[in-house]
Amino acid sequence: MAISERPLFESIEGLPGTGKSTVAPLLAEARQAVLVPTVPPFYQPLRRELDPYENADARMCFFLSALFTASDQIRRYLDAGIPVVVESYFARCLTTHSVFGAKLEVALPDDLPQPVTYQLVCEPGERLKRLAERDKQMTRWDVLGEQHADQLAIAYRRFPIHQVDTTTGTPDEAVRTILSFNVTGANRVNH
Repeated sequence: MAISERPLFESIEGLPGTGKSTVAPLLAEARQAVLVPTVPPFYQPLRRELDPYENADARMCFFLSALFTASDQIRRYLDAGIPVVVESYFARCLTTHSVFGAKLEVALPDDLPQPVTYQLVCEPGERLKRLAERDKQMTRWDVLGEQHADQLAIAYRRFPIHQVDTTTGTPDEAVRTILSFNVTGANRVNH
């Protein structure tokens, strides 16, 4: 299958409260794609056990393991001709843990599926309002992320990314913006 014929692989990235978990399933539906969790369900109990600990390198290794596991599933879908959408991928793991102080240096394999990546951005006041409306206990990692939100937003710039502002628009408008990007042949799977 030629690169231009490969199914689209897209990742929704961004700070908490920008709309990732709302926009990703809407985009998957619009693209008739499968939404793949990048922290597979069987990882979730260990994630809850790991969250209280303070070792950023250990946390990064956990998320890398989850992402490599998910990337196998992503590759299977793409090889079968099925488009894929994920809510966060390696960009989030690497930027977040770098800002959190992880010392590990990671060279990702060249043959990983490479998504077209969209960074959802939102005015800080609106984003914090959305976070306050959530019924979710904040972990120490969430608090640390909020303390370094500006650094995290800047750290994403090292990745090829399309920014989508979600401050005033609806989730459907964000999806329409994403659909308007010409991504033919961009950042597809490398074999």
